Amino acid sequence: MHPLDEEIKEESVFDKLHEECGVFALYGHPEAANLVYLGLYALQHRGQESAGMASSDGRKIHSVRKMGHVADIFTPDVLNELPGELAIGHTRYSTAGDTTIKNAQPLSVACSKGQVAVAHNGNLTNAIELRRELEEDGSIFQSTSDTEVVLHLVARSRERTLAGALRDALLQIEGAFSLVFLAQDRIIVARDPHGFRPLAMGRLELASGGFATVFASETCAFDLINATYVGDVEPGEMVIVGPEGITREHYTTPAAPAHCVFEHVYFSRPDSIVFGKPVAESREKMGRLLAREHPVEADVVVPVPDSGVAAAIGYSAESGIPYRQALIRNHYVGRTFIEPSQAIRDFGVKLKLNPVRHLLEGKRVVLVDDSIVRGTTSRKIVRMVRNAGAREVHLRISCPPTVSPCYYGVDTPVQHELIAHRLNIKEIEEFVEADSLAYLSLDSLRDSVRDTDQRFCYACYTGHYPTLVQIEEIALAKTGCC
Repeated sequence: MHPLDEEIKEESVFDKLHEECGVFALYGHPEAANLVYLGLYALQHRGQESAGMASSDGRKIHSVRKMGHVADIFTPDVLNELPGELAIGHTRYSTAGDTTIKNAQPLSVACSKGQVAVAHNGNLTNAIELRRELEEDGSIFQSTSDTEVVLHLVARSRERTLAGALRDALLQIEGAFSLVFLAQDRIIVARDPHGFRPLAMGRLELASGGFATVFASETCAFDLINATYVGDVEPGEMVIVGPEGITREHYTTPAAPAHCVFEHVYFSRPDSIVFGKPVAESREKMGRLLAREHPVEADVVVPVPDSGVAAAIGYSAESGIPYRQALIRNHYVGRTFIEPSQAIRDFGVKLKLNPVRHLLEGKRVVLVDDSIVRGTTSRKIVRMVRNAGAREVHLRISCPPTVSPCYYGVDTPVQHELIAHRLNIKEIEEFVEADSLAYLSLDSLRDSVRDTDQRFCYACYTGHYPTLVQIEEIALAKTGCC
């Protein structure tokens, strides 16, 4: 047994640090709930733990939140319970907070500003401090999500209007947030001053003339409903869509940009435009540059599905080594399953991945994946490829080593569990049992996302955070949303 086996907590297959939350909002369509449902369906990859939706019929906000997948929650009968022409939705994977229905979103409250619902993608770095102050002042919290902090700040604001109260709240919170609010007659969205998390804006032509306004974490959600992407909500910007039309304003001065580069490395679907850039193009470029930096003599390039596909295509194109889908992923495996009583080595990986033996037997394989976090899953996949008959297995990773936790909405393990924080590349190579291991350089990652003016956050690879974070307190409490 390797000495790290007992020290590093087991990671679930494909869990790694690759899931967060997705938000969607729509104003001005007679089938708002149905379209938000489709938008959330397209964003299901961003969170499979719970989902929810809130709609307004102009008088009352209606809300549904449940554990599970979007398609299972929003049946036709449930959607009929969500009337109105404006709605917001959320699909959640917790980076922190309890895995219970109380943390499912959107969260809602009735206060002096009327009924309000909110959905959030990101993580507030000062949520613990704010929550403590609010509780000392008499606030009672119903969830362990930092999103509820925002609702309390809005409800307690002395500003008379919802927009004014929201501005007041936004100036008190820190960290990463793309927020969508629903009131009885309007939708308000806002993005943090650094722009950590994406929030795209679009328009949907109506059959009766005019258009509906839509917002989403990714543009792939627009494609499904035939909406047109018109741009992003800017960092530090608040957009209000109501009976009077669309109002855009900066509630604060934008800070130094810090777009999460991992959106392009893994999070986002390859058919999305995120931070104004096509994701598929970025990932293929990562693979091409990886092939230039770390060539190897091999017979086939094989992606770890689905995260390594685009980079593997780029690696193959640049190196001239044939691309083969020699690992097949089972997309229909749930979170729970019956494990056989007789021990089967690496059962969890085998449940979700199966090798195509005739493509691997006797071959020198370049195995391409997006990242290594704890290393345990990577080792199991290397073993699987080798057991299927591969003569050599060369692991290539389309980003730099992950050495630091994220405090901006990514479910990263604590630092001592990150294998690249504890071992050098040669030691990681030995742990995952690969014939060779190589990572994409930070400079090539910047080149891949065309970051010519330093607009991305690379803290998980450098340890240099763009904001002040209460590292020890957050690591212990982790009261974040997603």
